[in-house]
Amino acid sequence: MLKFSINKSLFLQALLATKRAIASKNAIPILSSLKLEVSSSAITLTGSNGQISIENTIPTSNENAGLLISSTGSILLEASFFINVVSSLPDVSVDLEEIDHHQIVLKSGKSEITLKGKDVDQYPRLQEVGTSNPLVLETKLLKTLIAETAFAASQQESRPILTGVHMVLANQEFKAVATDSHRMSQRKLRLEDSTTEFDVVLPSRSLREFSAVFSDDIKTVEIYLSDSQVLFKSEHISFYTRMLEGTYPDTDRLLTNQFETEVVFKTESLRHAMERAFLISNATQNGTVRLEIEADKVSAHVNSPEVGKVNEELETLSQSGSDLTISFNPTYLIEALKALKSESVTVRFISPVRPFTLTPADDAENFIQLITPVRTN
Repeated sequence: MLKFSINKSLFLQALLATKRAIASKNAIPILSSLKLEVSSSAITLTGSNGQISIENTIPTSNENAGLLISSTGSILLEASFFINVVSSLPDVSVDLEEIDHHQIVLKSGKSEITLKGKDVDQYPRLQEVGTSNPLVLETKLLKTLIAETAFAASQQESRPILTGVHMVLANQEFKAVATDSHRMSQRKLRLEDSTTEFDVVLPSRSLREFSAVFSDDIKTVEIYLSDSQVLFKSEHISFYTRMLEGTYPDTDRLLTNQFETEVVFKTESLRHAMERAFLISNATQNGTVRLEIEADKVSAHVNSPEVGKVNEELETLSQSGSDLTISFNPTYLIEALKALKSESVTVRFISPVRPFTLTPADDAENFIQLITPVRTN
């Protein structure tokens, strides 16, 4: 029967990180539970929704945890309810003890709360992932890669494969790409010391959760692969996600070096102009912005009979090529520009009906985004 005391705020932090893997409504009811395991040297919290699983370990060696273990054991607790109770406790430390019939008593300050738990044997076992020959990446680098691509993945379940980010590592080149068939974002990295190779599609939702769970003070992450799962592992956190099954479309064929018109903008200035245009375009049925590129100026136009108009001359750093008029969804351009960390952006156009590309001025080789225009009358 488990018994321990711990610093409340650190315990709560670990509980909230683990809860990110637990869905409030789950087809498998037992997965709304949190698994709490106490060994002689650590406590381990586990949460899962079937697609992602998180194991969070707090060792007694963590000086900030104030963890004192009196006896070992394990129990399942209703996650949301348990976490709400812990967060409401009055004191800086919490004593937790299991009594008979899978019940626990929480004591903090003058509060004493008894909660019912469940037998840990009811919880499904996590699939094993072999932990040899990992790919080791800087956490910050991987999170940047996710931020630069995952936003372009589809939110629609009608084509499940497009809800993922396609990650390929071959010949020491790491490529991540996401598309929802209206836009695409692709990022490349060179990993000089890597001997691992893989070709996987990971759910964009899982990757966003990874970014939320792995804080920037975790310097590196180890990546392990099995046939159907990927494990991201740090010293105290194990984050499992299922791969998506199916063949990802060949996005390389969408890219071309041929273009008719090129304009270089200040990234922030273009984004602010698009955000202003979006306020009006959002109220119209087709929700588009019309961009007019002429020899002496570039301008953005929106006309909403219900709300009003936008006519704005855009600041450019340089432009070359043919005149062009093109319409597109401003949300796609705003989100693409948010993913760019470069001060200036090069936008290249082929024709009013062909996708146009965005590349950061300082890294055009390794980061490219593509947006499909909207045909208008």
